[in-house]
Amino acid sequence: MDLFRHDYFIPILAAIAAGGIIGFEREYRGRSAGIRTHILVCLTSTILMLAAIYQVDWMLGTPHDVIRIDPVRMAHGVLTGVGFLCGGVIFREGFSVRGLTTAASLWITSALGILYGIGLHGLALVGTVATLVVLAGLRRLDGRMPRERHVDISVRYARATPATEAEFLAVFSSFGLQPDTIVHRMLPDGEGIELATTFRGKSALNAQGITERLIADPRVVAFDLSPRHE
Repeated sequence: MDLFRHDYFIPILAAIAAGGIIGFEREYRGRSAGIRTHILVCLTSTILMLAAIYQVDWMLGTPHDVIRIDPVRMAHGVLTGVGFLCGGVIFREGFSVRGLTTAASLWITSALGILYGIGLHGLALVGTVATLVVLAGLRRLDGRMPRERHVDISVRYARATPATEAEFLAVFSSFGLQPDTIVHRMLPDGEGIELATTFRGKSALNAQGITERLIADPRVVAFDLSPRHE
């Protein structure tokens, strides 16, 4: 077997380049899966697809009429395996879910590796450019799109001087936040009353202003502000 065949090295080099570029964007953003991870995902997909396509080369001595080359089955196996890897970068933090975009970038990187492996270099190149446009180019647009912002807030009041529901809501309505269902809870130690809910608003969360307002209230003994990130 010729180890220096161009039909091996061109797809492999292209996969390394594509995975590296996409991984650089993710690593630059401080995400959990960076350059090395994306290169390995893309390279693995390419190598496995090359092995599937050139199955005759590693089954020497086997009659060609009994060999059934089916790259689609290999592609299915690759994407299934990458699905488990993608699950590892998705995690939940409170009510926020992080890592979805990075998981999607690993998935598309694997698909690009498959395309390079089967020789669809033009489609793979277009897909690589489109992926970079989505990850980097649309990031600014995503930040400017109108959307509702959600924040989970709980405030703990001293049991002797609890706030009414109206007083609780008044604090946050002045910051343009609208509540969902309010939960009233007595703490296990019996020393405080907690009011909690999810607020939504269209403007950016003024966490500093809310914090100062709550600190200034002598009835407040503790509070928690958890903006949701998806």
